[in-house]
Amino acid sequence: MMAEFDNVPVEKWTEALVSSWLRSIGVKEQYVTKLNEEEVDGRILLELTEDYLKRETRMKSGPALLIIKKRNELVESLQKAHKVPQNQDSFKSEGDDANNHPDTKDKISKAKETSSNIETQTLPGLTSKKDCKPRPLCKDGIDFTYVKNNVLKPESGIIDLISPCHEYKSFAVAVSLDRTRLQAKFAKEVIKFGTGCMNIRSNGTIHFGVMDSRDDAGYVHGEIIGVPVLEKDIYVDALDHIERSFSSVDREDVRQCIRPPQFIEVIDMNSSEKRYVVEVDIVPAISIVRNRVYSVRLPNFKEKSNKVEFEKETIYCRVGSKTEPVNDQNEFYQRVRDRDSRREEAEQSCFESSPDFSQDLGRKLTMLVTSGKKFIEKEKWYILITNKLKKEDLNSIDFLLNMKLFCVFDFDADSKVSGLCSEYSKHHAANLHFMQNYKIPNTMSISEFESHLHLFEQTSWIFCNGRNDFKGNEPQCDEMTWIKTKMTLLRECVSVICKQILPKGTFLVIFLLTSPVEKPLLHTFYEFFTDMEGHEDIICISESEDNFQKWQSFAEGSCGVETVNRSSVVGMKMSHVNATLQRIQPVTSRSIKHLPIYVKGECNLETREEERMYSLEILSVNHCDETNPDFVEDQKEIIERQFYHGGNVSWLNFWLADKKFVGEVIQRDAYQEISDLINDNLRRNVDLPVSCLNIYHHPGSGGSTVARQVLWNSRKMLRCAVAKSSYSAAMVSEHAFHLREYEEKDTQKCLPVLLLLEDCDKEYLDDLKNELEVAVNTKKIPRGTLCFILLSCRRSHNPERMCRESPLENVAVTHKLSDKEKRLFAGKRKTLEQQYQPEFILTFVLMSEEFDHQMVADYVQQFVTHLLQGIDHASMVTRLIRYVALLNTYVQNSFLSQSHCEALLAISIHMDRFRQHTFERSLSEQAKLVFIHLRDDRTYIQSVRIIHPLVAKEILHQLLDDQLQSQLALDLLHEDVLFENRFGKDDYMKFLRALFMRRSRISKGDEFDSFFSPLIDYVRENESPAQAIELLKEAYMRFNKDAFFAQQLARLNYRYDQFEDAKHWAEIAASKMPTNSYILDTRGQVYRRWFTAKCKALEKVTRTPENTADAIDTALIALECFQQCEKAAIADVETMNNSGFFAAVEVGCSLLKLLFSLHIFSNKNYGYSECMKYLITDYIPEAVIKPWENFHSKLKNLQSSMREALEWISEDLSYFQTDLSTDDEETTESCEAKINHPKNWLVNKSSVYGKYFCDTSLDTMKKQCQSNPDSLTPFMKRMLIYRLGGGNITTIFSLLSDLKDKDQVKILEDIISLYPRNPLKAKLDQMDLSNYIATHIALSCLSPQSPKLATLKDLRKLTQQFPIEKRDCLSSALFLLTLLYWPEEHDTEDVKDEKYDVVLSAVEFLKRSYWTKMKDIPQRRRRIFTHFFLGNGNGFEKFVHKTKVEKITKLLSVSEKRMKWFRGEVWKMPEIAKLCKHVAGWTEDGTVYLEGPGGGSSTSLL
Repeated sequence: MMAEFDNVPVEKWTEALVSSWLRSIGVKEQYVTKLNEEEVDGRILLELTEDYLKRETRMKSGPALLIIKKRNELVESLQKAHKVPQNQDSFKSEGDDANNHPDTKDKISKAKETSSNIETQTLPGLTSKKDCKPRPLCKDGIDFTYVKNNVLKPESGIIDLISPCHEYKSFAVAVSLDRTRLQAKFAKEVIKFGTGCMNIRSNGTIHFGVMDSRDDAGYVHGEIIGVPVLEKDIYVDALDHIERSFSSVDREDVRQCIRPPQFIEVIDMNSSEKRYVVEVDIVPAISIVRNRVYSVRLPNFKEKSNKVEFEKETIYCRVGSKTEPVNDQNEFYQRVRDRDSRREEAEQSCFESSPDFSQDLGRKLTMLVTSGKKFIEKEKWYILITNKLKKEDLNSIDFLLNMKLFCVFDFDADSKVSGLCSEYSKHHAANLHFMQNYKIPNTMSISEFESHLHLFEQTSWIFCNGRNDFKGNEPQCDEMTWIKTKMTLLRECVSVICKQILPKGTFLVIFLLTSPVEKPLLHTFYEFFTDMEGHEDIICISESEDNFQKWQSFAEGSCGVETVNRSSVVGMKMSHVNATLQRIQPVTSRSIKHLPIYVKGECNLETREEERMYSLEILSVNHCDETNPDFVEDQKEIIERQFYHGGNVSWLNFWLADKKFVGEVIQRDAYQEISDLINDNLRRNVDLPVSCLNIYHHPGSGGSTVARQVLWNSRKMLRCAVAKSSYSAAMVSEHAFHLREYEEKDTQKCLPVLLLLEDCDKEYLDDLKNELEVAVNTKKIPRGTLCFILLSCRRSHNPERMCRESPLENVAVTHKLSDKEKRLFAGKRKTLEQQYQPEFILTFVLMSEEFDHQMVADYVQQFVTHLLQGIDHASMVTRLIRYVALLNTYVQNSFLSQSHCEALLAISIHMDRFRQHTFERSLSEQAKLVFIHLRDDRTYIQSVRIIHPLVAKEILHQLLDDQLQSQLALDLLHEDVLFENRFGKDDYMKFLRALFMRRSRISKGDEFDSFFSPLIDYVRENESPAQAIELLKEAYMRFNKDAFFAQQLARLNYRYDQFEDAKHWAEIAASKMPTNSYILDTRGQVYRRWFTAKCKALEKVTRTPENTADAIDTALIALECFQQCEKAAIADVETMNNSGFFAAVEVGCSLLKLLFSLHIFSNKNYGYSECMKYLITDYIPEAVIKPWENFHSKLKNLQSSMREALEWISEDLSYFQTDLSTDDEETTESCEAKINHPKNWLVNKSSVYGKYFCDTSLDTMKKQCQSNPDSLTPFMKRMLIYRLGGGNITTIFSLLSDLKDKDQVKILEDIISLYPRNPLKAKLDQMDLSNYIATHIALSCLSPQSPKLATLKDLRKLTQQFPIEKRDCLSSALFLLTLLYWPEEHDTEDVKDEKYDVVLSAVEFLKRSYWTKMKDIPQRRRRIFTHFFLGNGNGFEKFVHKTKVEKITKLLSVSEKRMKWFRGEVWKMPEIAKLCKHVAGWTEDGTVYLEGPGGGSSTSLL
């Protein structure tokens, strides 16, 4: 392989050679394989660009940069290599005598082979050959390292006698010799070099393991290779040859001048083999060598005699870079005194040198840590890499306590017990990890992984070399074992942090060297240096010069001497580092926060406890008091301007205003309203432990500021916090309870917690409320104790309406200002305009104008027109403004991460420590004015958005000129550099997806509901439907052919009657997600609407079996699709989607309408019965035999499939409330059409279904039934029952309330008359039996004296026909059992027990049925529908239908009704107390239990 590389020019390399080269420079195998598949040979390698590698091979930027850099180095080195003649006999200089023995020849042959292998692995130009410094003279080798393939300066002669001269020996062959030969060879070279230095009076170092000749194939002179050292004593003992090489007079001098060998480890990042450079220092002190000349007899192993022999006595000296025999000994002796004199002068000069210049290490440390700023950035993340700290240093870590430590790479296995981790954990919460914990599972996204490890919430403490107190299998290991077992884990860990979690420039890596540096720490530097693509964000702090030296020598191999020295602080004590850094921190060290307590005092809030409640942002009594005064003075104007420019309000804004550093923050009227509601809740004795208050606000009206003002001013009397809705309701509930009880003496007596929830949906709010209430019950907190006040702040386009609906719970914040507010805003505006230009306080100006539509529109238009004057439309910054404006216009709360902006602008920040300044300098003046810089509350990663949505909309309008918005959206989709940027990718993908997918929802604060995303709606309405379709097609391709985009395309196409295309996309979506009920519903809707269009076309012609066949076929396909949707919905355990059942009935009714409209079936005399006969029997009319031959069986199943769907819907509606709002966030998980009043719909469709399967009019059938009941078949009676509304339990009970203009009693009596006169003998099936009993119960509620009404005793007898096994009973049958068998006051104890057993059994199986239907639905949707209340009467009078109760409470709003029921206030209403019955019971673990007869048995409620 080596020969091939040497002899073959790069342009003629094969794909195999390119692959070998890629592996040799450390490129991952997946990229090597990819380039091999792309047939990249040497010629193509020379043409590759970094952009091509990232774009075409999807390669990450790091490997792409590495390949291009190494390719360029390769070309340069090969060009140089061709100028140097190659010498094949590269090993000859290592001792000719050794080549005469056969055994030695074999060993030399093997050594050459080994060397050849090394050469193959380290081809010319394939590895980085950087200059490096040698170990300083007389420094211990253990404190120093070399990097393989780095290059020492050339061999040197005498310089100034003190600076050592250097000589190199590769030793590649000799190292494989046996002990005797090796020692002889080593002693010969050392003694020869040492004698030469001593005689010339110069210090020197001889290096073994460094290439000594330019003719060494594949290497350069001075290149560090290293030699394997199995036994160090071989080299130490080799110097015993001194005893026989020198005279007895000289031996002692030589021993003192030739120092013991030093072993400097050679680091090879691609190998775990341990190699060293062996070095021997020569120090001929004048006090030892004065007036002496040393002659020597060099040892040499003679193969002939097979022993070490000594050469003739010779005097050596250094001549240039070589050691040569002295030719003229007389002259040499004569000049001894001159040499002594020069040596003595050199030694004196060295000792008398001026003292070291005192470097300003304090300023250097400050500049490195702050990136040149005055203070440490509060938002900057720090990564600490450290080893064992000394005990006294642990007292000086205060500076770390106020730094935002993202993670610590700790190489101290005892750190948790007695080291840095132990001390840090006394003040902060830390998650203890090992490097393997940073391996991301394939099924987990980055954001999920971050949550899983609690990154950004608590410091991640990574034990890199075992943990001695850990009971698992994590032992500490030696260096070589670590490299073999942990190296890959370290590489993956660092890669995940640097390439997927923290963007470049958002963090600083600090190496804190407090004890001797070992190889694993050096590997850690290399990994960070590689993945961070440079050294600018890495600094090193070391008190000890010795500790630093080893790290320095290694680091210099990667980034050069100057860079390492510039980024290192060496010689400062830890206590001095601590004091220096505390001075520049934004907050004072070890500040203690306070919380209010129940008895009106305060308690300390420990930082580590606060961090353990990571789902809350806790507001303390003395919040922000810890802020550094210097920081306040420096930043106060910036903080205020950021707020009035449109930034989110921060606690520091309120604190600065309170302390009079800046002007006050205006309190809107809503502030007082919400404060009054909170005080009302605190004053009155509420029954509910959790109170909910809502702030509904117009976007941009300051609702969030009002909410946070309330918290700020309540922090001294309540415990206040902001809930982070990214965490589960259960987690927030757990932490909220911990906050409530923290440091309270009596957990039953605690201050309420005021919890702010911003822009979270109602589902989350309800779930949190439920979790808190369950926890309150579990902890048995006394009734009437207010524990939590949930303050929800949500956007709404109609906040006044929300306020009117529930004035005791809701407060509105609108753009409209009261007279008082107008005066406040006018005064504040005048003050601000004196401080800032109007464009810097635009948001405040808009608010002061009340967002008056025309006035604000004109103001914004003028502002944007003035702003965009002279803008360069072709610049990349302008393109960035367009993209952000598009996102901000159509996607709520959208932004673009700074990392994405930098990628688009192609900003190079590889060597720029001042990243933020670089980014801001790259922006145009217009961009600086319209962009507001945001930071993520959790990660502190920066992003930008336009200052206000109205400004974004106007910018979009003016900047586009003649360009269409659809074209801009297409450009954004095709912007690969944004789509592939890895930092902030989850947010960007979410916003980009929402741009094309998210529908508007009033329930989400939008102005209206929409069927498509606002962008798609705009394009299809203002440009063309075709443009919208093309846009969605591109989005489909961009998002890897996502099934939900195909679903949207199907919807968009059928909206414009492009049914073939709609079918195509619906089938694609269904093929990708065959079990998703929503996508299957869309496929069914395509055929349904296609069927409707075909029916409409048939209205213009006479309908015949022939011309209707196509429409019928389409309808039947639609029915099949909806049936598949039904099955998928039932199987899905996470969602409740009943759309397939509703749609199947709708299509069935439309199909029946079409069938009965055919001429052959429309004859009044026989046509209707003919059609019905065809549908429910085996009969087939002759006219349809041929035309409908493919779907006779399907049509004959139509009646049964419709009945099954109606029964399923009935059961579903009998369980659950239908007035729940659906806050569907994702359009991908919502059905096509919503049924607004499902109960009314069911009544109507059941009647239509019954009508089509009755072959005569309703009046005729009634008369026929009365005169001759036997003339009607059971099927006809059942259809008539359906038609009357008695087909299922839901429609039966609907007769009690829905049909106000009809005689419900008459209808119910008619239904009963259609059943057999003696149902006990008739053996009705379970469904008919349930409907019959339900009809009697309904009739009893309306007419207890009706002659048609059966007795309760007879109805109970009928229930004996229900299946004995309750699991086989219908849900409706079980429900009826609980009604009929509820014990009555006059029953005997035995009868009560007997009845109660039946009730318990029925309830048990009802609960199972309920939970089966509920699946994993969120808690807020587990609201079962109430049919009856238990009344005070007996018999039928104990059934109180909900309509009777609703008449009493009809004047109350929905929210007031709920509050009265929850608080028990409804029982204070005399009408309710008289009508309904109280029962005894209790609660346990959040479950309500009812007391059974005699206080014995009990049952839990649903």
